[in-house]
Amino acid sequence: MKNEAYHILVVDDEFPMRQMLRIYLQHAGYRVTEASGGTEALALWQKQSYDLLILDLMMPETDGWTVCETVRTSSAVPILMLTARVGLEDRVEGLQLGADDYLAKPFEAKELTARVHALLRRSYYNLSSSPGPSSEIQRGELRVNPEERSVYVSEEKVLCTPKEFDLLHTLIVKPGRVFSRELLLQQIWGMDYMGDVRTVDTHMKNLRLKLSPFYQEQNPIHTVWGVGYKFEASGRA
Repeated sequence: MKNEAYHILVVDDEFPMRQMLRIYLQHAGYRVTEASGGTEALALWQKQSYDLLILDLMMPETDGWTVCETVRTSSAVPILMLTARVGLEDRVEGLQLGADDYLAKPFEAKELTARVHALLRRSYYNLSSSPGPSSEIQRGELRVNPEERSVYVSEEKVLCTPKEFDLLHTLIVKPGRVFSRELLLQQIWGMDYMGDVRTVDTHMKNLRLKLSPFYQEQNPIHTVWGVGYKFEASGRA
């Protein structure tokens, strides 16, 4: 799929930064819409669908955290957080709210476009390289459809972010196998990802929380202490 088919919403309260992002992204062939703040971004979001959101973290009135949390209530669109704050707590908070990746200011055009391309590829059109079969997988009452990128427990849909879906799909293809955090980070975020393995823990925590209401006794995603994670089917409530 050509880049011009992708529509990206850029949200930043600083005009020079929005202008630079627009130039970088349009040069790479993407369609770009700008929002000068979180309130405007949410208004645009209600009227138009986008393939990816780039959110500045620190904005007056409605900040990037709030936009991310609001969007995540109804959509699994890829979200790239853009921030001058690089502290671990800030990154973890954004990931817990559903962000897929972080990019610290200042940054180079090549890094921005590489991260955008990776998020779009993994989220929509990289199914051929995802682990396991491309047809629907069912474990008990949990169904995962890689082509639709959908997750259901019985007939109830579970809304997952792109990274949460990739993690669940990786585990469910090979139930019982223990995947190390390092392997999951390499397979899903890519060899060039600069974050640490705690990124995996954050997304797994969010995924487990989304699945836990459907399981009475034990969550199907198990933590193997000191190693990583595995999937094992368990009873439903």
